[in-house]
Amino acid sequence: MQKKTILFYGDSNTHGTKPMSSFDKSERFTSGERWIGILQNNLKQYHIIEEGLPGRTTVHDDPIEGKHKNGLTYLRPCLESHTPIDIFVLMLGTNDLKTRFSVTAADISYSINQLISEIKTYHLKSNRNCPKIILLCPPPIKENRSDLSNIFAGGEEKSKSLHHFYQKIAQKHDLTYLDIGSVVTVSEIDGIHYDLDEQVKLAHSIQKLIENL
Repeated sequence: MQKKTILFYGDSNTHGTKPMSSFDKSERFTSGERWIGILQNNLKQYHIIEEGLPGRTTVHDDPIEGKHKNGLTYLRPCLESHTPIDIFVLMLGTNDLKTRFSVTAADISYSINQLISEIKTYHLKSNRNCPKIILLCPPPIKENRSDLSNIFAGGEEKSKSLHHFYQKIAQKHDLTYLDIGSVVTVSEIDGIHYDLDEQVKLAHSIQKLIENL
């Protein structure tokens, strides 16, 4: 029997980036340590695809890190590359909190809505079955004294409101939804990424979510 495919579409926390002590020191957890790798080991009946790009936004070209960070621009090629997809797991929004984008929590949720609409539209126009979509809301960030906090100045308060708006988007589209902030907390090292023990917690929660679909 052919394995069903799950595609995880996100940013550095989907990529498995370790908490960063400085902006120029970026490392990745091993496949066995990061939460999606743990999922792959536990869900052997599925083919799991990691599409995590550090710095990826929802719909914005990044004027500093590059246009390729735009999650909407790459979404269509990603869908075409990996079709057929049975489950699409979406977790974006953290990078939109960067000061350079000057958007509200509501704006970020509207961008999430745009991504979901693009997934549905692509499958409708190509006459394909739309995958089940799981929307994950990123946990609140913490502004500390790390290099990243300067980039995300003012983002902590916005991030606390994301769950409220994401939940409405999930209800609108009748999606499976999880507020990641109810499961994990961000690292004290940089206030953005997840420590090793949080990777395990997140993997177990997402596994239950998928098994209950």
